[in-house]
Order: sequence, then structure tokens, then C-alpha cells
Amino acid sequence: MHMHTHGIVLMRNFVGSKQKSEKESKMGHYMLLLTWFSTMDLHTFEPREAGDGFIRTNGVHFLLNGYPYYANGFNAYWLMYIASDPSQRYKVSAAFREASSHGLSVARTWAFSDGGYRPLQYSPGSYNEQMFKGLDFVIAEARKHGIKLILSLANNYESFGGKKQYVNWARSQGQYLTSDDDFFRNPVVKGFYKNHINTVLNRYNSFTGIHYKNDPTIMAWELMNEPRCQSDPSGGTIQAWITEMASHVKSIDRNHLLEAGLEGFYGQSTPQRKSLNPAGFNIGTDFIANNRIPGIDFATAHSYPDQWLSSSNDQAQLSFLNNWLNSHIQDAQYILRKPLLITEFGKSWKDPGYSTYQRDLLFNTVYYKIYLSAKRGGAAAGGLFWQLLTEGMDSFGDGYEIVLSQSPSTANVIAQQSHKLYQIRRIFARMRNIQKWKRARAARRDQWRGGNRGKRIGN
Repeated sequence: MHMHTHGIVLMRNFVGSKQKSEKESKMGHYMLLLTWFSTMDLHTFEPREAGDGFIRTNGVHFLLNGYPYYANGFNAYWLMYIASDPSQRYKVSAAFREASSHGLSVARTWAFSDGGYRPLQYSPGSYNEQMFKGLDFVIAEARKHGIKLILSLANNYESFGGKKQYVNWARSQGQYLTSDDDFFRNPVVKGFYKNHINTVLNRYNSFTGIHYKNDPTIMAWELMNEPRCQSDPSGGTIQAWITEMASHVKSIDRNHLLEAGLEGFYGQSTPQRKSLNPAGFNIGTDFIANNRIPGIDFATAHSYPDQWLSSSNDQAQLSFLNNWLNSHIQDAQYILRKPLLITEFGKSWKDPGYSTYQRDLLFNTVYYKIYLSAKRGGAAAGGLFWQLLTEGMDSFGDGYEIVLSQSPSTANVIAQQSHKLYQIRRIFARMRNIQKWKRARAARRDQWRGGNRGKRIGN
């Protein structure tokens, strides 16, 4: 999100997730999925290294322990920052507790804070142990609440340092750099960033005793929050950078998934799709080309119609959102053949004419598109709203924050989506178990027939 100031959401005692206000009954769900499942290759969901708790991909699906994985989630960029102060850690615990009670099972947060106030990395390769212990705590606490984490490794923007801080560090070491976009090009800066990757992935967690690169609590690494390179609208610079850094991450950690942090803007590789971008967003990224890079395991998209089309009315913004979601879900399914997460979306109460109804409508629009794809076994696997806060965090509010205990109608929308995606997971798991049973029965039958072949029957 461009206005990444402070913020996250609090969740409390709102277990509306078992409500049956869904339009389709469980039987409707079941029959639809049964039909779809019967047309699938029986081996689509074969477990690879099943049982180790790492999320993996197979075609357009995420798998957890061999079973299809769909998840409702949230952003909480502030987790490490808050947890670095032991007296404030209860807020992290409260956020995870409230999130979990609403069925939220994936959180995206920052694994960076470069230079400036209370940094994680205060100069290239030099780290603040107290801040790292904050991140250790976040991972340990997420594990306790059954929440998977997407950890972002750098920021495009100036908050928490960003590419500007890396470029300034290189300047102070004698590099002549003219633009913050030199972050993507300069070998010295790239060396600083690669070192940060090494440090985070090899970190030994002081709470769990597990190195980050070996911890299944982490779902995925993200190269950067919303990479943009306006100085090279051709897309070549970002494409080369993602290629190089994806390869670097995979050389250290083959356990975890990796994504680039993209907002989803279309680029040169699909000129016919560029009309779907909001006007003026020619920022050097390319949803198709960037996500085709080996090592990028799944695609991401963000959506902020209220920011991107700020002069348009709500109806025009919703129309844009529908087209944006449709095209990205289709492209993930049929062109990229990789899973898709909508990793940021939201609506600000600071928008002119804002109402809770409008926010709920936006959430429902995003959630319904994901649900429609997921129930057919499609590429859309979940959405992460921006952003969750807990009580007593007003200074972190940016307009997009949701404190679950203070936003009952939106909390209800969130809980219902969690429940729907959970039902889909359960049904897919049941179908897969039926398949396994049928295969085992067939194998036993063949074995029995083979064992009895040629034997005289009777006397």
C-alpha cells in the first residue's frame, strides 16, 4: 500500500463464522465440488513431503500437507515493531487471537526496518537484536494461533527505510547514484539487499529454536512491498532484479514459497491488458512477465480503487475492481498457471462519502470473486485485507484499519468468508480421502486377483 503509515486491526470474541447465511447449502457446495473433482487428474493433489507443515504449490493450487489450501488473511505490518518492546507484546497476541477467532489464518507483515527510528538494520549488515527478537516473538506467536506468515523483505517506499535508505547507504560508501531506482541496478546496493536476505533467512529464532528458513509457520517470503521502477517503464530493470533475487532466495531456502510483492499492473508483455491498469500507472512492473520468473511460486495483486481512481464515484470504482479481479484470476489460472493471492485491498474511512456499507460491499466483492474461483478449484486462494489493528493502537490508524471488536458488520463479512473457504478445504480433503480409499481398494483387489491367478478353485 502506498500510504504505509502505521496500522493494524484488532479482533475479538466474534465467532460468527459458523453462521449459515451462505446462499448455497453445504450439499450444494459438495455436489459442485464433487462434479469438478471427478474431472480432475487423480494425482493433482498427491502429497509431496506431506505432513511437514510447509505450504507448497502444485499447478494453480496451494497445498498444505498434501491437501488443497485456501485461506482468509490480513495485513499487520506493525507486528515486529510492536513486539520489539516486551511490554507491548500483548497487542500482538491479542491481534492473533482475534484474527484466529474470525477464521483468519494468514498474516502479511514486514521483516524489514532499515535505518531511521528503531530500525532492524541500522547500517548495512548491522542488526538491532531487540528488533529481531520482536520478529522472533511474532513468528512464535503466529505458530501458537495457527496463523501462517508472509514476510516481506524490503519496502519500495520511504517508510521503514525502503529502497531510498539502501541507496543512501551506498552513496555514503562512495557510489555515485542519481535515483532511488538504482536500488534495482547498482551492484553494491544489490549486495546489501542480498545480505539482508541471508541474515533473515538464516536467523535462529530465540523463542522457537528454529531457523527461519526451516520454520513452516512462514508461508512465503516476499521480495519487496510493491516494487516500482518508474525510471524504466519498459519493465526490463524489475524483471532482471526479480530474476536475480528469486534465484538468490532459492539458493538459501528451498522450503518456502516466494512471491515478488507485486500490485498487479500489466506491462509490455501483454499490451492488450494495459487498458485494465488505472490511468497513469506505468511503473515498470509486468504482472505476467514478472510472475513467470522461475522461483516465483505464486502471483499477487493489490487493489485500492479508492486511491487509484480517487476522482471516480463508488460505482466506477467497483466496476474497476470487478474487472481487475476477473482478469488477474483468469490470468493466474490460464496463463501463469500459478496460485493467486489478493495480498492487499481495503477502503479508507477518510474517503469522501465513506460509509461502512461501502466498505463491506468492497470486501464482499473481493471475497465473492475469490470464493467463486476457489470452489471450482481455481487459482484464487485467498485475500488479505489492509489492515488489522487491535484496541489501543489509534496512532497506527491510516484510514484502512479494522479493529474487529469495533467493526461488527465488517467483522461478520470477514468471518463468513473464512468459514466458506474452510468449508471448501474440508470438502476437498474429503474428496481426496475418498480417492485414496478407492485407489487402495483397487490395489488390494488387483493384489488379491494376482495372488489367486492360476490357482485351482475348489477340489
